[in-house]
Amino acid sequence: MTIETLVSTAKTKGASDIHLEPGLPATLRVSSGLLGSGPNMSGDDTSAMARELIGDKRWPEFLQNLSVDLARTIEGVRCRINVLHTSRGVGMAIRLLSSFVPTIDKLNLHPDLKNLSSLSNGLVLVSGPTGSGKSSTLAALIQEINQSEARHIITLEYPIEFQFQPQLSFIRQRELGRDTPSMQRALIDAMREDPDVLMVGEMRESDTMRLTLNASETGHLVYATIHSSTTVEAIQRMISAFPSEIQNSVAAQLADSLAGVVCQRLRFRKDLGIRLPECEVLRPTAAVKNHIRRGEFQQIASAIETGAENGMWTFTRYREWMSSRADWYLPNVASKEEPDGLPLSQSSTS
Repeated sequence: MTIETLVSTAKTKGASDIHLEPGLPATLRVSSGLLGSGPNMSGDDTSAMARELIGDKRWPEFLQNLSVDLARTIEGVRCRINVLHTSRGVGMAIRLLSSFVPTIDKLNLHPDLKNLSSLSNGLVLVSGPTGSGKSSTLAALIQEINQSEARHIITLEYPIEFQFQPQLSFIRQRELGRDTPSMQRALIDAMREDPDVLMVGEMRESDTMRLTLNASETGHLVYATIHSSTTVEAIQRMISAFPSEIQNSVAAQLADSLAGVVCQRLRFRKDLGIRLPECEVLRPTAAVKNHIRRGEFQQIASAIETGAENGMWTFTRYREWMSSRADWYLPNVASKEEPDGLPLSQSSTS
């Protein structure tokens, strides 16, 4: 079994992810379930696949860090790949990305989110747990600009997931490790490259957050992702990433620059056979900005509850909109029926 065969099989079955682990069958995530496919894989199999994908030049990096991220096009499918070391040996988590660059409409997001692509400056955070579609939503916002405005867009990612074709906008995409040594270096460089819009794939360190905030304060529109389960938690996590003695000044800086926060999670709709994004949206009214400066996070949650007129959405209100909507965009999938293969719990693990 080759990586090409696995990706081709996953594509045919409409899978979103492939999980490889020594001693287990290749496992596909199809809709909301996991399916085992084929015989158990050996450690030699997964190691050979991993080395082929990573390449000899980066293999020492994997041996040192015991994980590495990369993106590859396999069998015509753009894939985001995490190679990792586990108790059984070398494993992989492979996300199959859409062949098209998404838009707000094609992701089945509420049209209100298009307002976040028409901003001239400020910081827009897209948050949510791992695998909730944050990168797709960021790409959709960039594509909305690309289709409607002549702006200079720079994306900073690790790895590049969606490859944009410039339309009205001029787009540069830089990948950490390949095009720049670090996110910090890339953000410093970007300030000398005449951008209108910056996309920061993920903010992990406080230095990246600081430079991202600075960029949003200097007249740029900046999109970035952060892990959180609510919009309020996204703000808290960003502030708490800094030393306690400067958190008050960071909160003030964030309040001044914030243009919006979207927190999303995916909900599987059995009747449609797809997973749909479910969102909470925070917009920075004067009251919200004051709450951020003062650290009054519970009051921000209350502001979202009463902020429908200002473009805010609670998860509950968003679900009500979803339940009343009928015109969903349905991507081409193999079938809405149960795909071939055994549930993981019934696959051979001996």
